[in-house]
Amino acid sequence: MFQEVDFLQRFAAAAQAGFSKVEMMFPYEYAVEQLSQLLTEHKLDLDLFNLPPGDFKNGERGIAALPGRQAEFKQFADQALYYAKALNCHKLHCMSGIVAAGMSHEECTKTYIDNLKYLAQKAQPLGLEIMVEAINPTDMPNYLVNNQQQSFDIVQQVGMDNVKMQFDIYHCQMAQGNVADKLAKFLPYIGHVQIADVPGRHEPGTGEINFPFLFKHIDELGYQGTIGCEYMPKANTQAGLVWAQGQLDD
Repeated sequence: MFQEVDFLQRFAAAAQAGFSKVEMMFPYEYAVEQLSQLLTEHKLDLDLFNLPPGDFKNGERGIAALPGRQAEFKQFADQALYYAKALNCHKLHCMSGIVAAGMSHEECTKTYIDNLKYLAQKAQPLGLEIMVEAINPTDMPNYLVNNQQQSFDIVQQVGMDNVKMQFDIYHCQMAQGNVADKLAKFLPYIGHVQIADVPGRHEPGTGEINFPFLFKHIDELGYQGTIGCEYMPKANTQAGLVWAQGQLDD
């Protein structure tokens, strides 16, 4: 969102639009002092960002599940924890990564679980939660975690209270459907919800998902966490927020 302005200007834009919390993909190009100042200036709470993804330009989408990259992952974990502590962030999303041809899914899953345990143990004294997200295979082929059941199974195998599911409604609809049932089934294990409509990954109201029904459903389930707007506005971000009238303060 707010792609109309440069990254550092998006904090002001988010605050002016009525948001009190923000999330971002990666903060690592910027000094923590600069980001902290912007968050404070605009009275924003940083809720979530991702661990470093590896070689993003060449297609890497996380390295946590990649055997042989454990030492590099620990460096990434330490860097993310430093930023999270300095910026008073609440959650880190630990991307699993792409399973290349010839890789064993079983070995990659074990590597991911081991690295999640390492990260979660270091994050626990900071009060940080670690998120595991399922990303649909149409948008991200061969991503290790691609459905909600798999995300849940990994969280269970890690077995730590501060490791939870990051439930993206867009990815769930793209991969499986039955979003309402899956929200109800996995709610006790969900630490963060994200939204975008299908198709196009635009704002609610532009596609096939019945968001008024889902928002009511989420409230009735008793979810108390954050809902992140991880969508690409169809046009101007501010104009596209018409769907959120009455929602931002709830």
